Amino acid sequence: MATDITDIAHAVEAAAVMRLFPARPRLLALGEPTHGEDMLLGLRNELFRQLVEQEGYRTIAIESDCVRGLLVDAYVTSGTGTLDEVMERGFSHEWGAFPGNRELVRWMRAYNEDRPASERLRFAGFDGPLEITGAASPRQALTALHDHLAAHVDADLLPCTAETLDGLLGADERWTDQAAMTDPSRSVGRSAEARELRLLADDLVALLDTQTPHLNTTASRDDRDRARLYGRTATGVLRYHSWMADTSPARMTRLLATRDAMMAGNLLALADRGPALVHAHNSHLQRDRSTMRMWDHPLLEWWSAGALVGARLGERYAFLATALGTIHHHGVGTPPPDTLEGLLYALPEDRRVIDAPRLATALADTRPAPRVSPYFGYAPFDPAHLTRTDGVVYVRDVTRG
Repeated sequence: MATDITDIAHAVEAAAVMRLFPARPRLLALGEPTHGEDMLLGLRNELFRQLVEQEGYRTIAIESDCVRGLLVDAYVTSGTGTLDEVMERGFSHEWGAFPGNRELVRWMRAYNEDRPASERLRFAGFDGPLEITGAASPRQALTALHDHLAAHVDADLLPCTAETLDGLLGADERWTDQAAMTDPSRSVGRSAEARELRLLADDLVALLDTQTPHLNTTASRDDRDRARLYGRTATGVLRYHSWMADTSPARMTRLLATRDAMMAGNLLALADRGPALVHAHNSHLQRDRSTMRMWDHPLLEWWSAGALVGARLGERYAFLATALGTIHHHGVGTPPPDTLEGLLYALPEDRRVIDAPRLATALADTRPAPRVSPYFGYAPFDPAHLTRTDGVVYVRDVTRG
């Protein structure tokens, strides 16, 4: 594929990234095609540092539990807890074990030291409290939302007492049974108690909305934002558990879509606070429909968080997809020359950011072949997505150590 793209490939730096957009994006999403590579986390960290120092970004959001992420945010903003504690308890998906994430949190805390609140960096998880093997109990989010309202509104306005919630929730083990992911009959998501909890969660969120003028005068902005996060999480987790109990062919599609809808809600809330860098898998951030093959299911398709957010924010949402050349420690060798990764592999530099729409124009009618990955944990970039991607960050060789 003889296409010269050297003039649209630039160093992966904040200034070069910003030149891809007509204005500074409210949410700048940086995707990755595989998880767990500290080289990619290091690239993310450096780009975030430059965005902070040169472009006024103050928040980073990653694909981790939004409720646990509050612990990390408290640490980086005010020093609450210790670095070891927040790395252990503030992340889901075992992200806290990666050195790149630890370095990010350490740097953010050091940056915030002695700075006024208006200049401090903020951390957010934007995933729900979900794992591939199941979902958390709605207890934490529901009770935190109830506690917030109970502290600020008349008790007569509350739809239930804390004791009622506790009785309906029962033991958390009922909700976290991992067997329910593959056996809907094991899920409590459509029990009488779960149905009642969904109604109460909806009433609590409605009360939060109707009391906005009062809460604006009695609670801090951070407290109000946390309460809304608890509301989104409580309703989202209960909906997720309901779909876990579903037996229809659309069950897995509904679960995937529900997760990304929860992500989208959290990202839209972050966009209201100011510009943020978002980091997650490409499949959660792309504007195109996401696809996955899981267990014995046919191809699953759903709209990603990026597609949902992009539909709301328009040009205020920007997406950079990361594409890779080799990951030799996972058996991913030199990409075939007729693939997009093969074309980029011919660039003389190891790391480049490429203007994706201009790359699509340069390719014209030449359609790169989709790359096939020998490693299940790596999803090559789909060249059909070029025209709806703002930029491609290319890393030639991903190595360990």
